[in-house]
Amino acid sequence: MQPPMRGAWKLMLPLVIVLLAVFYAAWHFGWHTEAVGAGVILLAFVTKLFIWLLGVIALVPVIGPIIVKVLSLSVIWLLNAVGYIVSIVAIKRGYSKDVLTYRGLTLALIIGIVIGYVIGHFV
Repeated sequence: MQPPMRGAWKLMLPLVIVLLAVFYAAWHFGWHTEAVGAGVILLAFVTKLFIWLLGVIALVPVIGPIIVKVLSLSVIWLLNAVGYIVSIVAIKRGYSKDVLTYRGLTLALIIGIVIGYVIGHFV
């Protein structure tokens, strides 16, 4: 693994601005959103932009590292993915009203995990 590159902000900050501008232009002009979104996410992964943004968040004293730890927990990502899959299946079967319940339960579980993690860290 390579050590962090010094002066990475000189590349990353303009890249963030360009990606936000492309995303806004796609929304404003009605471009194919899935294609633009896939391109933005692919470029962000290739340039390790998400890691840089997590590093910037981690610079905030006390709460920043905790937020980064919670965001990097794979359990949170897995629970959110399961919630989306359940929502898709429920909508296809005609249970669109129950989707709110599924998503609400998933969101409540994720928020409970985050709150429990933060409280457990400070206690």
